[in-house]
Amino acid sequence: MRQVITAQDIPAGGELKVAVGTLVTPSARELAASRGVNIVEAPPDQMVHRADPARTIAIGADHGGFRLKETLKPVIHELGFEIHDAGIYDETPADYPDIALKVAELVSRGDVTRGVIVDGAGIGSCMAANKVPGVRAALCYDKSSARNSREHNDSNVLTLGGRLLTATQAEEVLRTWLGTGFAGGRHVGRVEKIGGIERKYFK
Repeated sequence: MRQVITAQDIPAGGELKVAVGTLVTPSARELAASRGVNIVEAPPDQMVHRADPARTIAIGADHGGFRLKETLKPVIHELGFEIHDAGIYDETPADYPDIALKVAELVSRGDVTRGVIVDGAGIGSCMAANKVPGVRAALCYDKSSARNSREHNDSNVLTLGGRLLTATQAEEVLRTWLGTGFAGGRHVGRVEKIGGIERKYFK
């Protein structure tokens, strides 16, 4: 049976490699074109198996967020997701834009569907991640902001302040964010306008 690629399989940007003979629906091709995603066919024996992007969460932190990152990883596993740990792996000082870029690029390429970044306050990582095409990063600090960022804005990256939230607060935010879907409806056009602003200034 041939694999079928639908609009839900199209990443936020980059390239999508599919096996030769894969059926790509017209809506998927249209969405890929609007996102600038290049669909590349490859022989089946050249396809590398990887974890399901929809069930994989990229997570990264600088030294200010390292401990909280490690605390949240078991929560992500408990919720049934795989983890792509983009670093850091100890508390050696690191620059948050570097980590934010790693996580944001994984989301933008479609290697994962969502990402989580933790730094001291969560603000700088949010700013950095939002410079990457296709990324809609949201700094969330309670369950209401987490829910709103998913329902209204279809956020695909969550940033957290490791020095501003307790482990319990951060876990509540993460669980809410991962458990909330995009509401669609009137919000679709507004999210598309965010993408339009991005395309206007992206060179």
